[in-house]
Amino acid sequence: MKLAPLTTKVLSLLLVLLLLQLLLLRIGMLVDERSARQQEAAQGVAQALAGAQTLTGPLLTQACTETWTVPATKDTPAAPAQATQVRTHTPQTLRATTQAPIEVRTRGLFRINTYTADTVLDAQWAAPPPPPVPLHKDGQVACEPFALTLAVSDPRGIRSATVHVAAQPLAVQPGSRHPGADSGFHAQLPATAWAADQTLQARVTLQLAGTERLALAPAAQQTDWTLRSPWPHPSFGGRFLPTTREVDARGFAATWTVSALASNAAQRVAAGHAACPILAEGEAAPEGCADTLGVAFIDPVNPYVLADRATKYALLFVVLTLGCVALVEVLGQRRVHPVQYALVGAALASFFLLLLSLSEHLVFDAAYALAASACALLLAWYASHALGSRRAGLAFGGGVALLYALLWTLLKMEQAALALGSVLLFAALAAVMAVTRRVDWYALGRG
Repeated sequence: MKLAPLTTKVLSLLLVLLLLQLLLLRIGMLVDERSARQQEAAQGVAQALAGAQTLTGPLLTQACTETWTVPATKDTPAAPAQATQVRTHTPQTLRATTQAPIEVRTRGLFRINTYTADTVLDAQWAAPPPPPVPLHKDGQVACEPFALTLAVSDPRGIRSATVHVAAQPLAVQPGSRHPGADSGFHAQLPATAWAADQTLQARVTLQLAGTERLALAPAAQQTDWTLRSPWPHPSFGGRFLPTTREVDARGFAATWTVSALASNAAQRVAAGHAACPILAEGEAAPEGCADTLGVAFIDPVNPYVLADRATKYALLFVVLTLGCVALVEVLGQRRVHPVQYALVGAALASFFLLLLSLSEHLVFDAAYALAASACALLLAWYASHALGSRRAGLAFGGGVALLYALLWTLLKMEQAALALGSVLLFAALAAVMAVTRRVDWYALGRG
């Protein structure tokens, strides 16, 4: 049975669209692959320098050992026993100030934001807590002197650290001595450093290197943290947004004010839990971790994020363009071969590949402009020959350039992209219906 010419043409175009869809899917997979390689590069820098940092403290820790005698039983004689636990005391007030200049490291084609944060932490405790009560009837408890500790996520990033208690410097030793986070440092307090009915004031000065994210656990009854950085694109995370913030082209300044009434950090840190890290999108926080405040130093013009968003519109982009070609064929009575449809679609798909490759070497705006200009000029030149008219070719190239401009608008207007895209798609459909309202499709099917 011989198929009608229109049916044959439609089937051919569907086959072309299927092949183009496979090509666009492969380009999308390539975008995902390059994005994954960027994450690998960031992990490589973190392994060589230091990872994302989360600060917990300063805290006071004290190791206490209880000894008692296990009573004799019918089968066993009486025997001595002992158990050691670490008590953690969070401060009444914690005031922290941080300056975090950014240094961009490169690994191959990929750029990763690192920082060296200069932080001063001032903590104050009220009168010392009462000695622990024995848990056993004849138990005896002996406690070591207090140690001032600070836990960090990755101790390799510690460039320098000093501890002053009551304005007296103390020797700093590795290890945080906190049950939830062993990495960090501590300073042993003299036995006379904290007398009864006397407040204890401590200052920790720290220079800490890290990658991409920085966080602080508000493990105090009242926590105030001021963070400044010349990076103009912060992404604030954690359980609390800044109380005040200022962001401009010169950088940002943010201040958090958190009390123990609003946060579980002091209770959970005192109970031996670790602080929650500032997580990337899609990651889940560990169960039972303490609240944190923090910021991620993101790159808002990440070429892989923008290229991924562009490829999501690729099929619609191709369908609209090939639909314009089909309208020209129907209304202008100019026959266009399916191979010509395929070549036009391949040129459109090559734009997304050009965009991805050029954005790895150029600013994304420049890469987009070059890729769009090249494809629009190529299609204008080809259409002028395929349609037999230079004017028609220029009009077609101008239409493609307009579509690239609309796609650019969608990429930049992330919040309103869905609404704008829906309106434009409706407008395109209305235009097609208006232009073809008098077309006799049955006559086309018989032709």
